[in-house]
Amino acid sequence: MIIARKNLESGRDVVGRRCQSLPDFLDTRVAAKSSWHGRLAHAVGTPTHLPPLWGWDRGRGVPRSTGGTPVPRAGWWSIAVCVVTVMFIVGPSASVADELTPLDIRQVKVSGEIGRRIDVTVSNNLLVLNADKDFLPPFLDKKARDGYIGLGKLIDSTVRLAAYTRDDKVIALKKHLVDKAITAQEPDGYIGMFEPSSRMSGMWDIHEVGYLIWGLLSDYQFFGEKRSLDAAQKAADYVLANWSKLPADWGRKGDVAAHVAVTGLERTMLAMHRITGEKRYLDFCMNRRALADWDLPVVIGRRPLIEGHVYAYMARLLAQLELYRVRPNDSMLSQTNRAINFMTRRNGLAITGGTGQWEIWTDDQDGRGELAETCATAYQLRVYDSLLRLQGLPKFGDLMERTIFNTLFAAQSPDGRKLRYFAPTEGPRVYFDGDTYCCPCNYRRAVAELPGMIYYGHGGMTVNLYTPSEARFNIEANLTVGVKQETDYPNTGHIVLKLDPSQPATFLLRLRIPAWATKAQASVNGKPIDQPATPGAFLTIDREWKSGDAVTLDLPMDFRLVRGRQRQAGRVAVMRGPQVFCLNPAQNPTLEKQDAADLSRLTIDPASLTLASSDAVRPGGVACKVKAWKSGFGLSAKADYDLTFTEFPDPAGKATYFRLRDLAAGVDDELLYDKP
Repeated sequence: MIIARKNLESGRDVVGRRCQSLPDFLDTRVAAKSSWHGRLAHAVGTPTHLPPLWGWDRGRGVPRSTGGTPVPRAGWWSIAVCVVTVMFIVGPSASVADELTPLDIRQVKVSGEIGRRIDVTVSNNLLVLNADKDFLPPFLDKKARDGYIGLGKLIDSTVRLAAYTRDDKVIALKKHLVDKAITAQEPDGYIGMFEPSSRMSGMWDIHEVGYLIWGLLSDYQFFGEKRSLDAAQKAADYVLANWSKLPADWGRKGDVAAHVAVTGLERTMLAMHRITGEKRYLDFCMNRRALADWDLPVVIGRRPLIEGHVYAYMARLLAQLELYRVRPNDSMLSQTNRAINFMTRRNGLAITGGTGQWEIWTDDQDGRGELAETCATAYQLRVYDSLLRLQGLPKFGDLMERTIFNTLFAAQSPDGRKLRYFAPTEGPRVYFDGDTYCCPCNYRRAVAELPGMIYYGHGGMTVNLYTPSEARFNIEANLTVGVKQETDYPNTGHIVLKLDPSQPATFLLRLRIPAWATKAQASVNGKPIDQPATPGAFLTIDREWKSGDAVTLDLPMDFRLVRGRQRQAGRVAVMRGPQVFCLNPAQNPTLEKQDAADLSRLTIDPASLTLASSDAVRPGGVACKVKAWKSGFGLSAKADYDLTFTEFPDPAGKATYFRLRDLAAGVDDELLYDKP
């Protein structure tokens, strides 16, 4: 008991010289706050890996009972024994504690556009797809030799949406999918869809199996289903037992590199290690997969083995960041350093937050056709979230917000039913034909995770995303705090946070001030606070809070004309707050027959920009009215067109960048350039 409670290691600098080149995104100081409860969290999993009979103190990382009451003494003794046991298993090496911890999705309820997207994904997509026809048969038959379905991803999203909504139909679907997958599992643990001679070595088999394991672990995480954990462990052990049967050059003989073919597997094995405490899963990542030593440059363009696959690259970055938390090593941050630098300093990131053409890293800012694969978008969000938790830097929240409101939501029809593989900024956008495969399934997973990206704990409360919502924090054993966020964001930047602590208490409240919000103001109970709300930083309020306290935050939302780069040089995109606006010719009949190339030659009048209402993307949404001139020699003050620019997720949007008579009216993208 004494050993379990003892502070195992003082804070120390675990990030070395190799991180010094990272811009203000990655702080060069990571404190290894290895308190005994921090070691428990990193040894057996993040708090959400506990079965649902447990809650978790998101502020301080200590267990609590479901009702928020202190854990009984017997419970603490069990935890102490568990800690000592796990410490014995994983050894004495230091772990790294996160600066921020996300609130469990079951403790959050979301409305606004983020909440609406969750709702329509459930009602108009998840609950109307035909799993018995499109997803399950290959796994029951097990006759495939290649191919991919995405059943594991579907299980994961369904589990999370069932946990979040508590909807009986979603829970029933979750149970059905899980039961069918487990029933089809073979005695040796194989849970995929391939015939015996193609297992493991067949293209995408390991990828599929890895996500099936992940989905079953999610079922255990959120519903405490021991049967799912047992099936997941059997499947993971099958992979470990048969890995040695793969030819040494297996990754080079196929069409894709090994890390692409097994995308997501290492993160799954790390989750198995965290949940079970079994070291063999960690050893697999460290030794067989050499995850800590992975050091691949950003490969631009679609080359043999497609090593520049953004989705696979981001997925492995995410696994490296999670391994770093368990086995800190400076070199494991260099890959993330490289990717963030590429996106934010070397033209890898589109104005909407998307990346890459044809699934591959590109830096020419080509906005047509196959820009921003939805799988890559989903994993960008996960990497940003991981870095936000690890470093506590608000820039990652800015990147998350830009990506969510533009590229992510553009990957779905406004009614929720159709999904896209890509979300281009120029030209027509095409819906994916079907409900299976990676992008539709990863979209559902990303949307299911959004409630966990709004609020974070840190011994207090951090607000990362602004959207109407309600949540309850467990600050400490005898203190819970309810928060209600009232706003019409992103229509306006007016936000009111109403706090309801179970008793008067002092704790930190941190509000992310977006980098574009140059004149933000905040007040508590109507009284302005006595500190600046600095753009690109957290505004921290440290005071005693009582029930009924209200914090008001106003983020001015002026239009800004963001200068394009590379292929978009000489033109600007219209932005307001986190949103990018686009031109839908159908909204402007005089331009209906023009293609994206013609539309992007229009010259807009900055002085004419005005805010308007539009339901093109969402009920109660916004649009931008602007006057424009057609391409030519004319310098007339009278405009040729009165146009309406709609929110970027407009399904028929065809152009995003336009000309100005004087490019000096444009500004640099606040996410892509260093600030003094």
